Amino acid sequence: MNEIVTALHSLKLPGMAQCWTSLSETHQLGKLSLHDGMQLLLQTEKDTRNGNRIARLVKEANFRMRATIEELETNTARGVNAAAVATLATGEYINSGATVIVCGAAGTGKTFLATALGERACRQGTRVYYYTMQKLMEVVRLARLEGRETKFFERMERVGLLIIDDFGMKALEGQQQNDFEQIIDDRYHKKAIIIASQLPVSDWYPVFQSELIAEACMDRLVHKSIRFQLQGESLRKKY
Repeated sequence: MNEIVTALHSLKLPGMAQCWTSLSETHQLGKLSLHDGMQLLLQTEKDTRNGNRIARLVKEANFRMRATIEELETNTARGVNAAAVATLATGEYINSGATVIVCGAAGTGKTFLATALGERACRQGTRVYYYTMQKLMEVVRLARLEGRETKFFERMERVGLLIIDDFGMKALEGQQQNDFEQIIDDRYHKKAIIIASQLPVSDWYPVFQSELIAEACMDRLVHKSIRFQLQGESLRKKY
């Protein structure tokens, strides 16, 4: 038995090895036909690989908090419409390269909603990157200093879902505006993006110094976007 388990691990089949060990320990091996046993081993391996892949995607996304769709409290009065969330949970907005905008005061659940959608995307096999706006601009700045900005923008363009949190907390200056515009332009109608902000969309223009860049970014972000305007007191008071 140990030889079989060792061989399965050497072949990089940990799910099958775990299933074989479990069947052996529960004395089920002799009760299964070859056909049924093989189906069980293969399904366990498939489930294990899928679970490992999801775990890798979630880790790579680098969310700053844990959140899932199942934990999300939908409440129309707070601006979290159950039907809208259910539609997004299907992942179709990712396939169509849509933009989702989540606005609301501090503590109303913007990050939780954005992260929950991102976590669901990971479970559906989509690669997700999560950044606060400040962190994103810092990462771009370092990429430029190290001469690898081209590779960085190419990587950002390929990711299935990009989440930018805390947009508008600080005005964009100089090169930051151009970098942000490039990220948005590269994804326009091709790859999905979620932006969370304390500012209502009507107050986004002053985030940019250049009116031309502001117009270009706003046109791409706001046009046909899916929007949530969260309301109510801070949820941090509740928890």
